Amino acid sequence: MAELTTTKLNAEAHLLLDQPLLRLPYELTRHTFKTAQRYLEKDTSTLLSTLQSTTSSATKTASPAATLDSLDGMIAKMQGLKRKLEGLHEEEVVHLRSSRKRVDHLKDLYEVASLVDVKYEEWSRIRLTRLLVDYLLRMGYTESAAQLAASKNVTELVDVDAFVVCQKIERSLRQGRRTDAALSWCAEHKQALKKGGWEELEFDLRLQQYVELVRQGHEAVSDDMGSEGMGMGMGMEDGGIGIGGDSGENTKLAEARAHAKKYLAVSADFDILGKAAGLLAYKPWDEVEPYATLYSPNRWDILANKFLTTFYNLYSLPPRPLLHIALSAGLSALKTPSCHSQYTSSSANASSSTTTVCPICSTELNSLARNVPYAHHTKSIVENDPVVLPNGRVYGRERLRTFNEKVGTEPGYTRDPVGGVNGERYREIDVRKVYIL
Repeated sequence: MAELTTTKLNAEAHLLLDQPLLRLPYELTRHTFKTAQRYLEKDTSTLLSTLQSTTSSATKTASPAATLDSLDGMIAKMQGLKRKLEGLHEEEVVHLRSSRKRVDHLKDLYEVASLVDVKYEEWSRIRLTRLLVDYLLRMGYTESAAQLAASKNVTELVDVDAFVVCQKIERSLRQGRRTDAALSWCAEHKQALKKGGWEELEFDLRLQQYVELVRQGHEAVSDDMGSEGMGMGMGMEDGGIGIGGDSGENTKLAEARAHAKKYLAVSADFDILGKAAGLLAYKPWDEVEPYATLYSPNRWDILANKFLTTFYNLYSLPPRPLLHIALSAGLSALKTPSCHSQYTSSSANASSSTTTVCPICSTELNSLARNVPYAHHTKSIVENDPVVLPNGRVYGRERLRTFNEKVGTEPGYTRDPVGGVNGERYREIDVRKVYIL
């Protein structure tokens, strides 16, 4: 009975990690439906008004040719609406097919009765592939993620296309230092962002546009002043009049003011509006706070990170890779206080001269496991009559004695079993007894 209890599969506990599996296709389907609804409402309203005006004109003085042109225009609009709806329908079919595949994948888990069943191993391998694809997508390796998903036949269980769009926008902000793609994404998801309370992203993007316009304006004024000085010098040598640029009214600064009136004035945050206005008086090279922070190139990284956070929130995705979450759960079950001890045997520990197979102490997982809680053990598995060596390792006294007799350790000394016959050697008086509390 005990064996059956420990190997029984709890499907609900497994699915705690798989909630995002259904959330993203659902959100994409809902977005597609809302877009189609918006197209229908907008184009239908336009067509009805055009039809009414055409009907009233046809009954009065309008010529037949004008009436036919108006009807042709309405037909063209209807054809355009049809093409838009057909494209959205194709997207919806893809999302629904993906949702069906994912539901079937989760249903397969309920057909597995035990953890030792072969079907559970197959299902776990598919989930591991999904977690690896998710990790690769979040790290920016989209091509590798797509090839892995295709080779393992799990393309419809992962969200490659959505993350490809996300990576393009992130790179346009972080590397390209452009806001066009991010603003287009905000306009496309305007209603969802407003409903979720994430409109701050669009405001920050508009603010960054304003900052760049002011920066270009100040740089243009500086260049014009430099050119004016050179022109005056040349004119004085030739006995003529110097040639200078018009620095009184800069085009970029004028654009910046118009941009601020259109997009920034709607904000009720007078603190940031005051800082934005102050940029007109302070140049990027003045290094005066808080304007130097607004001019800082690091703002592009902040915008990229804010976009990622908004993207994950919009589609109900965790901010961390699912692989890290799964590993953290497993590492918490193995972690003990000695794993991050100064005596830990690990390639991640500079004070250790040996290695260990402990996952917590490994170089790859040591930092990930540092903040997870310790394992909760209700039963002790320490050997009888435990003792601790100076390097921090604990062994049963009898096991330690048997090992040292086997390797022929000289009397009065004890050798650490980890290194075998070449293990570290300590004096027996330095070996202390351990008491379990």
